[in-house]
Amino acid sequence: MTNGINVLTQGIPIKNKINEEKSTTPIKVNAIDPRDVGTPDDWIPRHQSLVRLTGKHPFNCEPPLSMLMEQGFITPNPLHYVRNHGPAAKLSWETHRLAVEGLVSKQLSLTMDEIVRLPSREIPVTLVCAGNRRKEQNMIKQSIGFNWGAAAVSTAVWKGVPLRHVLKMAGVSLDEDEPRYVWFHGCDKLPKGYYGTSISLDWSMNDANDVLLAYEMNGERLAPDHGFPLRVIIPGFIGGRMIKWLTKITVLDKESDSHYHYHDNRVLPPHVDNELANKEKWWYKPDYIINELNINSAITSPAHDEQIPFSSFVSTSCYTLKGYAYSGGGRKVTRVEVSIDNGKTWTLTELTYPELTHPLVMARKNKPLRRHWCWIFWELPVPILSLIRCSEIMVRAWDASQNTQPQDPTWNVMGMMNNCYFRVKVHTVTQGKEFALTFEHPTQPGNIPGGWMYRNNMKQAISEAPSVAAKSKVADNNSSSSNKNSKTYTMAQVAKHDNENDCWIVIDNKVYDCTKFLALHPGGADSITINAGTDCSDEFNAIHSPKARKMLEEYYIGDFDESPSAPVLSKPAPAPALISQPTPTIQSENLVALNPKVWLSCRLISKKILSKDTRIFRFSLPSEKHQLGLPPGNHIFLRAVIEEKSIIRAYTPITCSGDPPGYFDLLIKVYFKNVHPRFPNGGFMTQHMESLAIGEDIEVKGPLGSIVYLGRGQYQVKSGVTTHKRSCSKIGLIAGGSGITPVYQVIKTVVDDPEDTTELSLIYANQTEQDILLREELDSLASKHPNFKVWYTVDRPPKDWKYSSGFINEELLREHLPGPLPKEQTITLMCGPPPMLDYACIPNLVKMGFSEREYFKF
Repeated sequence: MTNGINVLTQGIPIKNKINEEKSTTPIKVNAIDPRDVGTPDDWIPRHQSLVRLTGKHPFNCEPPLSMLMEQGFITPNPLHYVRNHGPAAKLSWETHRLAVEGLVSKQLSLTMDEIVRLPSREIPVTLVCAGNRRKEQNMIKQSIGFNWGAAAVSTAVWKGVPLRHVLKMAGVSLDEDEPRYVWFHGCDKLPKGYYGTSISLDWSMNDANDVLLAYEMNGERLAPDHGFPLRVIIPGFIGGRMIKWLTKITVLDKESDSHYHYHDNRVLPPHVDNELANKEKWWYKPDYIINELNINSAITSPAHDEQIPFSSFVSTSCYTLKGYAYSGGGRKVTRVEVSIDNGKTWTLTELTYPELTHPLVMARKNKPLRRHWCWIFWELPVPILSLIRCSEIMVRAWDASQNTQPQDPTWNVMGMMNNCYFRVKVHTVTQGKEFALTFEHPTQPGNIPGGWMYRNNMKQAISEAPSVAAKSKVADNNSSSSNKNSKTYTMAQVAKHDNENDCWIVIDNKVYDCTKFLALHPGGADSITINAGTDCSDEFNAIHSPKARKMLEEYYIGDFDESPSAPVLSKPAPAPALISQPTPTIQSENLVALNPKVWLSCRLISKKILSKDTRIFRFSLPSEKHQLGLPPGNHIFLRAVIEEKSIIRAYTPITCSGDPPGYFDLLIKVYFKNVHPRFPNGGFMTQHMESLAIGEDIEVKGPLGSIVYLGRGQYQVKSGVTTHKRSCSKIGLIAGGSGITPVYQVIKTVVDDPEDTTELSLIYANQTEQDILLREELDSLASKHPNFKVWYTVDRPPKDWKYSSGFINEELLREHLPGPLPKEQTITLMCGPPPMLDYACIPNLVKMGFSEREYFKF
């Protein structure tokens, strides 16, 4: 092995070595996190430093990576990562029982007190979620999983009865000729049934595998989030096999039939998306199940955004790189290597194995230590002068079976088992008059912005990123588009076709030329051109039906080539620049936040409750000088991962160009589940926004839309790829429910300009008076501005209601909206439920004499 780093022994002393003892002060949590208030888990104390990955609920979290490493070998219970599919079970020690049944000689029903009286075993075990480091894959292309960072790994001392002992109590043996499986059943009922899984009987009965039915964690009874009162611990396996809230064990001659045994924790080939997996039943193919962990490692020091000022070191100074590594199946991690010269040379690091010196492991030395169940730590002192000349630090680990980490990730639909080289970028930045080294990890967990993968835009990815989605070519004889054209295109080729006159897109590894379809798209050309020249699989799959996918086939021109020369990161949003270089606007010194090609992460800074189901959410922009940059009449896309799926919805902020910079406001009506019988699940996005805690993020992209009010009677309309600029003197406005938001933007744009004399008349329809949004603001504007009039209609009017009731009709429109004028000087703009617009508004506008050039839907 070539030593690519000339390691010096002088300079900065190596302090706080990872294997040294950390603070023994216990971390206790007694308070309920405010984010849990109002959720089914509002009885469970949780550490507020944990990074929540799926909003308020269910609770899925990891500790900040630096905080995790500060704890040393054993992770305190409150900082251990958590994976919950639903609410934590609320169980009682006194009443809980474990049943053992199936192909057993003796069925068992054990109380917890009976279980703790059985022979016990207590050992340290590292648990890892199979989704550890998934966000790196999601930066390539969104999987169906949420954004785990690199801290979905923790180590605890687990105590329990060996599973083998309980099975032998039930009369189970390995004498059968046919294979047997041990099913584990949890009590957490989910939409697809109870969570459950299984492992083979021979693994369960091997005493060296240390499979436990655990009831203690680090010397305490299990916390609710970790399976109280009883859970399974299978050392060396992924966390998804270690069922929490264990209620039953069944021995059968087949694998578990739980939906989650098949539809969770699989690594499918990279060409298989969610639709294909369901259609062709890839979930049930046994070769793709995950049991044992794979080899993995990460760099933890330097931390993300850590800086080393040049003035703080001398020519002999060293910096100690640090990190962790683990493998599965009990395999020993035998070496960890670091490269700072782009992989030309690799240097061995110093390894420490805290497991081998742990008292509980030392006490077992009368028995051969046959398995390695815990993570190890590595470190390497490096001359800082070497880091100055370095652009990237890479790490890879090897285990006793000579498994090592791949150079590049291979995308899979669940984003599981990502274990490519962990890469930290090194930059030279300015700190006032000083220079410093700063370090950038690939991502940050959850919706936290940051990381070089997050920052890179498409052009940077093409030129500098490694190959990130090696694709298996599998013939699809059932797809007409696959056989239609065998030509392939790289991302560099697709990216050139990025405008309304030449519009190519990539969806699920297929390339489409949508130029001719732009004028025909029901949602307007903008919703396609906003993605021109990119991989928009995420956007398309989030908002389109299988019928829409069928329509694409006519525009298919070839397959997407994900070769090493054409890496692609799917729509990464930009993080703040290392040395800020603001993008100037053409109108003012304020900066524009929106970019139609880039997702922008915006943080929730306040929530104003207007009624039982109406909120104003305020989100911050990248700086106090940034304006959103949304033209009046346009809207934005919001994107969030909800229930492990990417959801995208269009909304119009009520913030206008004249409002202060630094934030934007969204007026949202929350559609709760079990309220409307036709929509029992409610609105996914609005309920997700309701669940957001202050400080959590959502992604935004835009602007898009077919009509823009330019001011002073001027407006712009897009028809397909053609843009028309026109003028008017009167505008009729129709809004239904939450459709008031784009209408309100136009109203504010007019009345905030003293020189805009355009006459505005609004009819606003709702079910009840209480449903009227922005009522106070609209009435105030009407009283102050004679060129704006508002009229309301509701389905169920209260007593003494002075406005209209019932549906919109011709009489109502004639009475309260301006009629058509010569030279198209009157236009009508509307937004609301499609049935209202298509069956009540447009037919009656036509009766009034309006042409298609004189009325428009937002």
